[in-house]
Amino acid sequence: MAIFKGLVSALLLTLNTLFWGGPLILLTLLKIVVPGQQLKQTVLQGLNGVALNWIGFNLWWMRHWLNTELRAYVPDNLSPQQWWLVISNHRSWTDIFMLLMALHRRIPMPRFFLKRQLIWIPIVGLAFWALEFPFMRRFSREQIAKNPKLATIDRVSTERMCRQARTKPIAIFNFVEGTRFSAAKRDAQQSPYRHLLRPKAGGVAQVLSLLGKQLNGILDVTISYANPTPTFWGFLCGKEAPVTLQVRQLSIPEWMYAPDNLDEKQHKERFHTWINSLWLEKDGLLANQTDHD
Repeated sequence: MAIFKGLVSALLLTLNTLFWGGPLILLTLLKIVVPGQQLKQTVLQGLNGVALNWIGFNLWWMRHWLNTELRAYVPDNLSPQQWWLVISNHRSWTDIFMLLMALHRRIPMPRFFLKRQLIWIPIVGLAFWALEFPFMRRFSREQIAKNPKLATIDRVSTERMCRQARTKPIAIFNFVEGTRFSAAKRDAQQSPYRHLLRPKAGGVAQVLSLLGKQLNGILDVTISYANPTPTFWGFLCGKEAPVTLQVRQLSIPEWMYAPDNLDEKQHKERFHTWINSLWLEKDGLLANQTDHD
């Protein structure tokens, strides 16, 4: 029965993607050829509408077909007319749909920091590109040491997204661990946390420095699964419940608005101290919810 449910779920996800793929491709071509930034922004709003409808239908069938038990604790004062930076731990591709279930249309159209390889996913990768999601290449320290220019590539991608965000409310999602958690990855990087990988502060610092006080705040999300090794296929088969998602609203300290100090060692260290403290609290929260090992 679980495999049958998973196959039907995969079919529904595929059919919904194909249905909205037509208008997506047409609007993407239009965005490429129309002159002027104002017209491009108009087309971009159409693309946002396509993406929101794709998300909305997926969430509808997931709620009714999978009956996923999501225990979501979300602040009441959120609005689609606000600017938010959303940071979260990362355990599975399922995290994306759990976040959307909890926050869809409560905050603006989301933009995720994505691995560049995801651009090759049929239709979905095109949507990510057309909607100007930032693609991260995440070069190693050794690669950057050999070619320092590589360090600016991810920064340029983030700057492009933030320029768009200045004219229209946006929710920027960042899985700050950079990859999905596993015990093997945790041990390999000698993470000081039991349930988390080491967080990366660079993307958070850059978004805050670029958008500044335009942001209404930070939404700190903690996702916990009853299953210690959740998978997206398991979710499609209806086997990953229950899921707990807690959203904590954080104000942004004044010292974070420091675009001129972004590359200074002291500023970087302060950001690392802040996010490591946040991750220590998150690790304790996860320890109280379930055994993730």
